Amino acid sequence: MLRLQQISLLQFKNYQHRQFRFTERVTGICGSNGAGKTNLLDAIHYLCFTRSYFGRLDAGHVLHGASGFRIEGQFSTEQEEEKAVCILRETGRKEFLVNETAYDKFSRHIGRYPAVVIAPDDASLITGSSEFRRKFLDALLSQLDADYLQALITYSKVLLQRNSLLKSFADSGNRNEKLLEVLDEQLAAPGDLIFEKRKSFLTQFLPVVVHLYKEIAGKTEPVNLFYESELIEQNMTTLLQANRQKDLYTQRTVSGIHKDELDIQMGSQPFKQIASQGQRKSLLFALKLAEMEILRKEKGFAPLLLLDDVFEKLDEQRIANLLHKVCVENDGQVFITDTDPVRLTAQLKHLGIGFEIIGV
Repeated sequence: MLRLQQISLLQFKNYQHRQFRFTERVTGICGSNGAGKTNLLDAIHYLCFTRSYFGRLDAGHVLHGASGFRIEGQFSTEQEEEKAVCILRETGRKEFLVNETAYDKFSRHIGRYPAVVIAPDDASLITGSSEFRRKFLDALLSQLDADYLQALITYSKVLLQRNSLLKSFADSGNRNEKLLEVLDEQLAAPGDLIFEKRKSFLTQFLPVVVHLYKEIAGKTEPVNLFYESELIEQNMTTLLQANRQKDLYTQRTVSGIHKDELDIQMGSQPFKQIASQGQRKSLLFALKLAEMEILRKEKGFAPLLLLDDVFEKLDEQRIANLLHKVCVENDGQVFITDTDPVRLTAQLKHLGIGFEIIGV
């Protein structure tokens, strides 16, 4: 069991100083647009992942006119109660501590408090480029597998170095291909490991997504997902060698696991081109709920679930199906934002579960 019992915000986004206590498993967070509902969810995300879900730069989340922020959360697990603290100092230095012990590497915290977020901008997971789907997959596997996370960090670092070297060849006119071969070797090992772990994981994961989509949609629709990777045909070393001349010409690494894709189809056509808004949202929820189920299975307890303004463009049946999945069938802690407390209260009462509504 994982529960966030309370959270304290200091100079975080629009909060000067605010504390929230969570006494029920399901919490509705209500307020007008701009009141800070999403900011509260993002603070919870910081405690789970050491970073924001909605923006890359930590400094962008400091209260206007302030020079740093502090987020503190009290968690309970099966074993004990824990205090997690994220601090952004005036100097721009970030610190993350659990029970007063600071991490030397933030990556060591990933997976301690697993969480799943569903937010409006997540629509890009369905309609956007392949990069969004890779990031989703990487975020999920990083919570499950520390070796995967470290391989991903290494691969990303070496890929930047390799692309920089390729560009320098064009700028200087000098080609140090011995150094390029060294970087190829450093890129190949984590690349092959990431591919094998993705392939093995998706064999189990994708059928779960299809099943959940049918449950949320309330009917059978011909939706299928496929893993596409150049490494299905050859390993990273062979792939890099085969594409070296193209890499030299384009000044970047054109092949590898950073080009992998989750192909989504409805029937024989691309899903994002023909699916309705409701169908797109249903598939988004299916991906996220499958993520939740996998995390619960692997961790032995349900992750936190953060739902931000998810009811827009969903009919009543899809809303009912979704809420039943996340609030009744799921025994994890759930946070739901909505602008209308009356509507959210009615929906949660209908489920017959304990819940609380807090205002921001």
